[in-house]
Amino acid sequence: MPIIRFPALMKFYVDNQTEFPAAGDTVAELLDNLLARYPALKPHLFESTGKLRRHFNIFVNGEHIRELGGLDTPLKAEDKVIFMVSAAGG
Repeated sequence: MPIIRFPALMKFYVDNQTEFPAAGDTVAELLDNLLARYPALKPHLFESTGKLRRHFNIFVNGEHIRELGGLDTPLKAEDKVIFMVSAAGG
């Protein structure tokens, strides 16, 4: 099963875990399984239109999914999927 690394700022929504396995053959399937397990995450990851929030980035083995296959990026059992929240400030 791929391993998810989750931002410490949001670990409250995933039983205070920062790293854990999650099932999914694609990034989209992994997200569906993650949201089935932790439904309170949905408004933090997705806009009301169902589109992934712009400030939320997903990397598979260090590569941003927009450089791969987007949400259709295939996953293997040994993959590391990193969720990262963009920060802005002034």
